[in-house]
Amino acid sequence: MGTTALAETVGSGADPPPEGWPDQRGDPHMLGRKDYTQQEIDHARAMVDEQLTLVSRAKVTQAGFEAMFFNTAVLALDRLFVHRVRTVTGKDTNPLSELELICDSLMLADGVMTTNKVIKYVPADSVVQLEPGDQIQLTACDFERLATACLDVLETRFLA
Repeated sequence: MGTTALAETVGSGADPPPEGWPDQRGDPHMLGRKDYTQQEIDHARAMVDEQLTLVSRAKVTQAGFEAMFFNTAVLALDRLFVHRVRTVTGKDTNPLSELELICDSLMLADGVMTTNKVIKYVPADSVVQLEPGDQIQLTACDFERLATACLDVLETRFLA
């Protein structure tokens, strides 16, 4: 299958996005985004609220459940805005760069907080204040603070 056919296949068949959302189906050139709509950010806030409400109502007492749930929830949050561009996100310690490092660490470092050469991470300036080498075990409070801070930064830096 040629590159053009592959790009057409990957971008085809999806339902159109909700009213007011950008339609990027079939766009093989979309590598990064400099803006998001208010509707996309509001959708993410509703998703975060729903996750927090669900866990607060659950009667789960199994050890490790909270960390597993919120470590997974932070990956879902990041996925909504994964195409954000570095020039807008920044290389400093901010909620979006912290989210990126946490997600990379969860996926690539067995949940051990790691940094990279691009982001100038300062734990004391971060929301969750994880040190490199810490095992990531997010609580509901950690997730709520990080998600709220990320969405606030998205509204400030990325709102279309």
